[in-house]
Amino acid sequence: MFTTRWRWDASIALALPRFRGGKKVPPALARMNAEDLLASVFPDQVACGENITGDIVVPDHPLVRQTVRDCLEEAMDVEGFERLLHALIENRIRIAARDLTEPSPLALEVLSARPYAYLDDAPLEERRTQAVMSRRWMDPESAADIGKLDPEAIARVRSEAWPEAASADELHDALCWLTFLTEEEVQREAAWPALVQDLITQRRVTRIGHLLIAAERVPLLQAVFPEAVFDSDVIVPGSSAKEWARDEAIREIVRGRLEGLGPTNAGAISMSLGVDLADVDAGLLALEAEGSAMRGNFEPDLGIPVQWCDRRLLARVHRYTVKRLRAEIEPVQARDFLRFLFDWQRVTPTARMQGPDAVPAVLGQLEGFDTPASAWETEVLPARIAEYDPAWLDEQCLAGRIVWTRLATRAGDTERGAAPVRSTPIALLARRNVRLWSSFVERPETPQLTPKAQEVAAFIQTHGASFFDEIVEGAKLLPTQIEEALAELVALGIVNSDSFGGLRALLVPADRRRPTARDARRKRRIAIFGMQDAGRWALVRKGVEPAAGEDIEHVCRTLLRRWGVVFWKLLEREADWLPPWRQMLMCFRRLEARGEIRGGRFVAGFSGEQFALPDAVGLLRDARRKPNDGEFLSLSAADPLNLVGIMTPGARLPSLTGNRVLYKDGVPVAVYAGGEVSFLEVLDEKEQWQARNALLRRQVPGVLADLA
Repeated sequence: MFTTRWRWDASIALALPRFRGGKKVPPALARMNAEDLLASVFPDQVACGENITGDIVVPDHPLVRQTVRDCLEEAMDVEGFERLLHALIENRIRIAARDLTEPSPLALEVLSARPYAYLDDAPLEERRTQAVMSRRWMDPESAADIGKLDPEAIARVRSEAWPEAASADELHDALCWLTFLTEEEVQREAAWPALVQDLITQRRVTRIGHLLIAAERVPLLQAVFPEAVFDSDVIVPGSSAKEWARDEAIREIVRGRLEGLGPTNAGAISMSLGVDLADVDAGLLALEAEGSAMRGNFEPDLGIPVQWCDRRLLARVHRYTVKRLRAEIEPVQARDFLRFLFDWQRVTPTARMQGPDAVPAVLGQLEGFDTPASAWETEVLPARIAEYDPAWLDEQCLAGRIVWTRLATRAGDTERGAAPVRSTPIALLARRNVRLWSSFVERPETPQLTPKAQEVAAFIQTHGASFFDEIVEGAKLLPTQIEEALAELVALGIVNSDSFGGLRALLVPADRRRPTARDARRKRRIAIFGMQDAGRWALVRKGVEPAAGEDIEHVCRTLLRRWGVVFWKLLEREADWLPPWRQMLMCFRRLEARGEIRGGRFVAGFSGEQFALPDAVGLLRDARRKPNDGEFLSLSAADPLNLVGIMTPGARLPSLTGNRVLYKDGVPVAVYAGGEVSFLEVLDEKEQWQARNALLRRQVPGVLADLA
């Protein structure tokens, strides 16, 4: 606080140069100059605390006085704090202590402090303060998961603690610190039975019942089983010949077993040793008293209420658990995020949807996204829906659920005549949200229409929604002229039709819509390209009121459904007429405060705040752990997942339907643009051949081949 205020006061007092050589002093140099000035005026402030003896002497300097005043009176309220202390001393303020179910407002400020408010560098997600804050919203089952150990970490520690003896000497050492081995444990290791026979022959190991015991541990077992008879004689070293009390012997045996078993329970030790459970419990309590063993419910899924573990091994389990949690919290790389998006947007072969019900689900995720008209049914939808049928989209449009239109036009579009419909950016929206999305688009000047387009637009405005035959009869124009006029109006976002078939008909030349003998033999469906099946043509009703807060929230939720994780850089793939990032940022923060979404750093290498759906966070972690399969994924450049130059280094690939990009394990390896294939990664000759085939392959339904 003092350093920041000092730089501010020194700058406005002109004690530090703001410009040097006609250029502004860089912030880093300005900070260094401020520290040098502070060291000369107030050396105790920047000195090491170990080198200062006595109280810190505040110099009588105008800059120092001003900085101290700003810290105590502007940043803090020292006078109010003094009044509070005096009131407490004079008993004018009564203090009452209460045990509450949640932190008080003052304590909550401490608990919810930013990560940089703490001295250590542990991430925010690992702090126990987060557990305190969230327990009031958790059910008992979720609250019990706080601090839960990772089962994989427990299994790893168990495997590391258990001996791996490859020779007789190593097995003898393991028997010394494990105190005993059961016959079942020996049989689990293929090489151990032979090693045991060698040790028995050398009189270094003996048996007592089903237990194998090293010679050094014979006195321990004799103290526990004084009447037991050993199968063979052994030579007990003189250093190990000690008289043990029974309870002390059981304690040492239990200690050795805990060092090799990891988390276990008293019943398992009692059964393997063959003594009463009460004796084992007494040994465990003695180890707990000396601090070498700890109890807890380490594996709640097993249904064992109390387990025991060696303190050293338990610390290792905690360390592995924290390491895994940190790895999950760490942001993923851009390539892993792209692999996540392939599954999130269902473009991978295993994630594709099927059936007519998949159309509204996919369009709900892509709502508001502009892409060339010719790409929707040839690239975007077939990439996400297996065996896509154009009739499915027509059904949604004719039922009034989906509307297609161009939302935004540019100044150059209004000055030209007929526009190419194939490259016109078209968005598919829910009908109820057309006014909402169009409220973000600035209203352009009145477009300069051709006489034919003016005639058709005037007829539709006068008579309302009309069929194609009605427009031909009422406008007194030839059908081909009506089609040209409708194409111009569609390209400018003025009209649309009830069915997607209207747009589809404009994408195919009239001579290719007529059925041929070849089509008849193949029973090809030509009806979907006919203007008569387009339904009614009507003016697009767009919103005229400015966007409200609810409209921005709808856009934010749509972006979250589309990308799973949203941040500033990713919006470069979206339309430029969307709300500014600063407005959406406030909405994202509100959603995070409500607990509906999560904020944090999910993708590495991109600055700014990032927000994600809770469901997307888990899938994002799975994408990082997913092994590379080396499969190629070819997408059109008009697809939303054309993130070349946005999520990856290099130049961007123009979003044209004919251009294509080829991904391999989340990395773009080749692009097809301008009729040429360019490789972005070094591939061998065989991989280049496979990449070319995968890049140029098109999954276009046969009935839509004329649109490709």
